[in-house]
Amino acid sequence: MSCRSRASLFAALALLSMPAARAEAPSPDGASWWKHVEFLASDALKGRETGSEGYQKAAAYVAEQLAAAGVKPGAGESYLQEVALVSRRLVEARSRLALVRGGKESRLVLGEDAIISSRMGESGTVDAQMVFVGYGLSIPEAGHDDLAGVDLQGKIAVVLNGGPEKISGTLRAHHSSSSERVKALKKAGAVGLVYVQNPKLVEVPWVRVAGARKLPSMMFADASLNDDQGLKVSVVVNTARAQKLFAGSPHSFESLVDLANADKPLPKFELPARLKATVAFETAPVKSSNVVGVLPGSDPQLAGEYVVLSAHLDHVGVGAPVKGDRIYNGAMDNASGVAAVLEVARTLQASETKPKRSVLFALVTGEEKGLLGAKYFAARPTVPARGLVADLNLDMFLPLMPFTHVVAYGQEESTLGETLKQVAGAHGIQVQPDPQPNRLGFVRSDQYAFIREGVPAMAFKFGFEPGSKEEQLQKQWYREHYHAPSDDLSQPVNKEGAAKFVRMLADLARTVADAPERPRWNESSFFRRFAVPAEQGGEGSRP
Repeated sequence: MSCRSRASLFAALALLSMPAARAEAPSPDGASWWKHVEFLASDALKGRETGSEGYQKAAAYVAEQLAAAGVKPGAGESYLQEVALVSRRLVEARSRLALVRGGKESRLVLGEDAIISSRMGESGTVDAQMVFVGYGLSIPEAGHDDLAGVDLQGKIAVVLNGGPEKISGTLRAHHSSSSERVKALKKAGAVGLVYVQNPKLVEVPWVRVAGARKLPSMMFADASLNDDQGLKVSVVVNTARAQKLFAGSPHSFESLVDLANADKPLPKFELPARLKATVAFETAPVKSSNVVGVLPGSDPQLAGEYVVLSAHLDHVGVGAPVKGDRIYNGAMDNASGVAAVLEVARTLQASETKPKRSVLFALVTGEEKGLLGAKYFAARPTVPARGLVADLNLDMFLPLMPFTHVVAYGQEESTLGETLKQVAGAHGIQVQPDPQPNRLGFVRSDQYAFIREGVPAMAFKFGFEPGSKEEQLQKQWYREHYHAPSDDLSQPVNKEGAAKFVRMLADLARTVADAPERPRWNESSFFRRFAVPAEQGGEGSRP
């Protein structure tokens, strides 16, 4: 960021020390919600890439809006919690992939056959045997281990995304997370990972996946916070070209997909090919910030506990052009969620009676780079960690239709699920389970960072009846707009539905904040293990 831009940011933030007028309640037609989206998803912010000038402008806007809503700075005297990062970009001119069979190399074209992930791996050369290990999941709690009895020492694991239907979606999602998967593969001795998608579960066309490979990934400057490193190479294969890996093996890629779709066990076998990879990365330091604000609780006995409302402020910036457009505005992903959090802040501040517990608003950076801002805040919160009682997270909740159903990832895991059913019912909203658990929604956004620190959490999306036109509308949105420049201000949006959702979310936050007891993990929840034991301060509390 230029000195001039940084000075402008600080000047804008200095204005926030001025007394704020009493907040007005959000407009019932969604106009005030949409106004935030219009600013955050404008071309002027150039897609809010983590740490960019556009992101800094977005952070200054959000801090200004929190101040106007009467929300106090949540990072000491500032709204900004700075996060030190390292940007890493693959140098394709010095990188290559090839399959080696019988001593002969067959080159894989980067961007067409496969991509080398810049989020994992190391610079250097790897030449190793490939082994197909099914889903690559090691889940001892469910008696499932794809890696058991497989020799992976010094080899590269080839995995198909998904998992057995008999295992709960949240458990599958947890063990499919990059940190858990890398931990299991390292323990088994693997040096690399090749990831192949099941065509049934593809969300983004390969052309957009390939285009995104030139965007930088990021990691923490503090290496102790990076929990998904240690493999030498990580590769994602184009589903349409995946059979190249399996040529000459006892199983075709198509037959493996058929087994997965029928929920039948997947075989494990050594592929008749080695993968040879040459990888070169370039790095640069990056500074970005979470924006944190606090609405103090009204009850002196409970004000030291915090209900967190989170949403990621970043998007993917400027990238490969699609139909001549290179700005990935991120209107639904996730200007919509940030705008909803700002509207909840206004709703709670405008009410005559303030919540008993404090409500903390965390608009975080680097979600698109691996939940970095949320991980940083959850590990190093700006308030006492033991005071964090719940996280309610918004990430592209997709108000594309009237708000009649809500999907809440994680509703089965804690008492937050029952609270949601009561509040949603009062608003005439039907609560639905995750309709596509193999999409791993439970671990793909910022709530997962809080869960890993023992804090009960949920994340939300608009729901729909199976087989309905609303279901088709959402699927169409993923195909056409997810991580595309067309996720912009011109797409159809149901503003009234968004406003209705904001009202429900505000009531949910208040209900959790006013409850006599803090939320707790259900006895049956796998994630209960992350909570601090009762003898150290009570379930869900932190030291």
